[in-house]
Amino acid sequence: MSAEVEYEPVIGLEIHVQLKTRTKMFCCCALSFGDEPNVHTCPRCLGLPGTLPVVNAQAVHYGIMIGLALGCEIAPRSQFHRKNYFYPDLPKGYQISQYDVPICGPGRLADVRIHRVHLEEDAAKLVHVGESGRIHSADRSVVDFNRGGTPLAEIVTEPDLHSADDAREWLILLRTTLRAIGVSDVNMEEGSLRCDANVSLRPKGSTTLGTKTELKNMNSFRFLAQGVKAEIERQTKLLRSGEEVSQETLHFDPASGRITSLRSKEEAHDYRYFPEPDLVPLVVDDAMLEAARAELPELPSARAERFEETLGLPRDRARDLAFRTELGDFFEAALAAGGADADPIAVANWIPALVERIGSDADPASSKVSPGALAGLAGMVAAKSVNQTAAREVLTMLVASGGDPAQIVEREGLGAIDAQDSGLAEVVAAAIAADPGAADKVRGGNMKATGPLVGYVMRETKGRADGGEITRLIREQLGL
Repeated sequence: MSAEVEYEPVIGLEIHVQLKTRTKMFCCCALSFGDEPNVHTCPRCLGLPGTLPVVNAQAVHYGIMIGLALGCEIAPRSQFHRKNYFYPDLPKGYQISQYDVPICGPGRLADVRIHRVHLEEDAAKLVHVGESGRIHSADRSVVDFNRGGTPLAEIVTEPDLHSADDAREWLILLRTTLRAIGVSDVNMEEGSLRCDANVSLRPKGSTTLGTKTELKNMNSFRFLAQGVKAEIERQTKLLRSGEEVSQETLHFDPASGRITSLRSKEEAHDYRYFPEPDLVPLVVDDAMLEAARAELPELPSARAERFEETLGLPRDRARDLAFRTELGDFFEAALAAGGADADPIAVANWIPALVERIGSDADPASSKVSPGALAGLAGMVAAKSVNQTAAREVLTMLVASGGDPAQIVEREGLGAIDAQDSGLAEVVAAAIAADPGAADKVRGGNMKATGPLVGYVMRETKGRADGGEITRLIREQLGL
C-alpha cells in the first residue's frame, strides 16, 4: 500500500461484566473482592472430580435484564458449552461458557449494534510475583481462586466504532446503562468491568474488514482510548511500509505506551467447544421475561431523549446529564425543588459549573449545595436579580458552606444594579473619561474596544452590573 492511502479504523469491543450476585455462577461460594486469597472456594469451583455445576438463577435473571436493556433478542432456549484451554487459573481445564446458542442475540445501544450477550464463569486470578513486581518479569506465579467461578456476562459488539474516542464514549454509556439496571458494580478498578478491543484498519471507502488484533483487559476508559490510538498508529505504520498486520492478542502498557504481543489470536475451533454434558439447556419462559422487564428502570438513552424532547435541552447537554446518573438525578431534583417556575435549560446550564467546583468525579448530591439552592440561583440569574459573574461567586460560597443563595446575595451585597440606577450611568461616564483611547476606537467602529470600558465598570461595581446594560450605556454615551 502506498503512503497516500487513508485508512479507516474499525473497532469492536468485548466487555466482561461481573454480575452482582451473592454467589458464584455454578456453586454456592460467596463472591468477594479484596479478601484473603483462596478463602471462598469449594470442590465445585476448584474443579475437583465428581462435582456437578448448578446454574445461578439470579445470574440468568441479570443476563436477561442486560439483554432487554440492550434491545437484544432473548433466546427461548440457550446452551452452555465447555471452552477448552489450559491455563493455571482455570482449574477444570475448561471454562463453562456459551458458544453458538447464547442467551441474548442481536441488539443495539445507541449507534452500536450488539452481536450477542452470553453467560459464563470467570477464571481465577493469576498473580505474578518477582523482584520488580512487574508482570512478564516474574520469578513465580500464584493463583487466587476466590474469583474463579464468578458469574460473567460477556457483551460482544459489532465492529461499528471508528475512533478511540468513540470507543471510550460508548463504553461509558454501556457502564452507565449497566449501573442503572443494577446488575453489576461496573467498577473497572476492581475488575468488575473489563474490556478487550478488536482493532483493524481498511482503506477509506472500503467495506472489506482488515486483519484484526485484540487488545486485552484494558481497565480504565482512559487506557482504552490510549491503547486503541496506539494500536491504530502501529497498524498504520505497518501498512504504509508495505508490511502485513498479524492476527494476534496484544498487551498495552499505559506507563510506557508500548504494545507487546501476548500470543497469536485464537479461532473458535482452537477451543474445541462442545455442549456442557452436566447442564441441561437453559429455557427462558414468559414469566422470567416479565420479571426482568419489571425491574428495568428508565434507561440512560431514553432519559437523554426525554431531556431533549420534553425539556428542550440541547442534545449534548441532555446526554451529559443522562449518561451520568448522579448528574441526571441532581438535575431532576433541582427542577422539582424549583417548582413550575424552574427553567430546565437554565438549571441544566449550572450543573457544569457545580461539577467544576466539586470535582469531576464527585456526586452533587453529596455536596453542600442542595438541589433547591441550585434551582434558586438559576432563577435569580434568569430574573436578573444577580448577574452571571456574581452568581458564580455565590455558587463557590454554596459549595464551601451551603445555605440559601438569596441570603448570600443579600449578605455579600452581590445583587445586580438596577438598569435604571443613575449611579451606573455615572460609572460608565467615568470609564469613558478614564480611557479616551478605547472610547475613540469604539466610536470608530471597533466594538472589541468596549472590553476595557466594561472591565472598568465591573471593577467599580464589584461585578454587580449587567454586561449587556453596560455595553448599551457605553454606546448611548458615545452617541452610537
